[in-house]
Amino acid sequence: MTLLTVWPDTDPGTVVVRTSDPAEIAAELKRLGVRYEQWPVLPGVTRDNALEAYRDRVARVTETEGYVLVDAMEMTPSDDPEWLAAAGQARLKFLAEHTHDDDEDRFFARGSGIFYLHVDERVYAVLCEAGDLLSVPANTTHWFDMGTRPDYVSIRFFHDDDGWIGNFTGSDIATRFPTFDEITAAR
Repeated sequence: MTLLTVWPDTDPGTVVVRTSDPAEIAAELKRLGVRYEQWPVLPGVTRDNALEAYRDRVARVTETEGYVLVDAMEMTPSDDPEWLAAAGQARLKFLAEHTHDDDEDRFFARGSGIFYLHVDERVYAVLCEAGDLLSVPANTTHWFDMGTRPDYVSIRFFHDDDGWIGNFTGSDIATRFPTFDEITAAR
C-alpha cells in the first residue's frame, strides 16, 4: 500500500501527515508540483517486458512530457556476494540527497521504493508500490531508498539521452530519517 509520511526537516520524530489514501497523497504532492498516478498492476512484468506491457501508458507519458529516453530496470534480491555489494553501492549513491536538472519520473511495475522529497523545510517520504508513477520535478531536493534487499521493476523516463545524473548537495539529512527497511517493517 502506497504511503505518504511528512515530517519537519529538523524533527523526524514528529509526523505531520501520514496517509495511504491515494487521493490525499496526490493532493499533497500536487502542491509540490509532483505528479502522482496509479496504473494497473500487471502480472509477470520484468525489465525485459515492462515497456511492452505498459506500451500505451508509456507512450502517453512520453508524448505528454516530451521524454526522449525510456528504459526499465530490475532489482531482484540475491544472496550472491557480488550482487549484495553492487546493490549496497547503488543504494548508498541514491541515499545521498541530490537534485537533477531533469524531472525524475518512475513507474513501479513490481516491488517498491521510497522517494524522500526535501521541500519547504519538510521531508515527504513517498513509499511507492507496484502501480505507482511518481514525477519529481527538476531541481527538487530528494533521495531514494530501495532498502537493503531491493526488489522492484521500474520504468524510468528522461528528457536527456544521458539518463540519470545527480547533483549531490553534500547534506547528511538522509541519515536522520527512517529508512525504507524501518518504514516498511513498521507497517
